[in-house]
Amino acid sequence: MTSLIPILLLIVGFVALILGANWLVNGATSVGVRAKLSPLIIGLTIVAFGTSLPEMIVNVFSCAKGSPGLAIGNIIGSNTMNILLILGVSALVWPIDVSRISIRRDIPVGFLATLAITLMVNVFYTEKSHTINAIEGSVLLLLGFAYLLLTVLKKGSKEEDEVPQEAMPWGKTILSIVAGIAGLYLGGELVSRNAQTLARLWGMSESAIGLTVIATATSLPELITSVVAASKQNSGIAIGNVLGSNIMNIFFVLGVSALITPLPFETAMNRQLIILFAANILMLIFVFTGKGHKISRWEGALLTLGYIGFLWISLAMH
Repeated sequence: MTSLIPILLLIVGFVALILGANWLVNGATSVGVRAKLSPLIIGLTIVAFGTSLPEMIVNVFSCAKGSPGLAIGNIIGSNTMNILLILGVSALVWPIDVSRISIRRDIPVGFLATLAITLMVNVFYTEKSHTINAIEGSVLLLLGFAYLLLTVLKKGSKEEDEVPQEAMPWGKTILSIVAGIAGLYLGGELVSRNAQTLARLWGMSESAIGLTVIATATSLPELITSVVAASKQNSGIAIGNVLGSNIMNIFFVLGVSALITPLPFETAMNRQLIILFAANILMLIFVFTGKGHKISRWEGALLTLGYIGFLWISLAMH
C-alpha cells in the first residue's frame, strides 16, 4: 500500500512524457515546415529525436537530481526491449522486410554503439570506478553527429516516411510546443522522483529500476510506432524506428547524460550488456536466414520470449 501512490505518480509521469514528446514533435515539425526545412532534415532531427525524448528527459532529470544510476540501466533496458520485444511483437503482427541501407548502415552502427559503451564501462574508466565520464560522453555525441551526417549522405530522397505533416496555424503550433515542454518537464520530475522512491521501498538499485520499470515505460512511443507501422505492413518504419532509436539512445541520450555527471555502471549489468549484444546478433541471423531479408513471425516469437528472459535475469539481479 505504501508504494501505491509512487506507482500512480510514476504512471502519470510516463503519460505526461509521452504526450509531451508528441506535442513538442508536432509543434517543432510545424515550425520546420514553415521554415522550409527539407523533409529529410525534419525527419532526421525533429522526428528521429522525438521517440527518444522520454529516455532523454528521464536521464537528464535523474542525473541532475543525483541519481545517475538510472541512466545506463534505462538505455540498456530500452535498447534491449526495442530489439527483443518491439521488433518481436511487430514481426508477429506482420513479417518485417529489412532494407539494404539498414543492413549496411544502421545494424553495424548499432553494434558499434553497443561496443562503445561496453568498452567505456569496462576498460576506459577513471577514479577506480566503472563510469562513463564527460570526455567519453563527448565521444558518444561526436559519433552520433557522424551517424547523422552519414544518414544525410546515404538516405534516399524518395522515401515515403520523409513526407512531413502540413504546418499547423501559428497559435496551435506555439500551444503545442509550450504544452510539450510542460509535459516533458512534469513527466521528468514525476518519473525521476518516484523511481527513486520505489527503488528504496522495493530494495532495488537504481540500475535495476532503470533496466525494468523505467526502460519499459520510456520505450512505449517506439512500441506504439512500430506496431502500428507493422499493422499497416510498413516494415521500413517498424525496423527503422527500432534501429534509429537504439543508436540515438546511446550516442545522444547517454552522451548528454554523461556531460551532466559521470554515469556509474554496476558490473553485474554486464549480463544485460551480453544479452543486448546477443539480441543484435540474433536479429542479424534472422535477417540473413530464410527467404529474403525478413524477420518472420516465428522469429518474432523467439525475440519476444528472449525479452521475457531478459526481464527475469534483470529482476533476479536484486
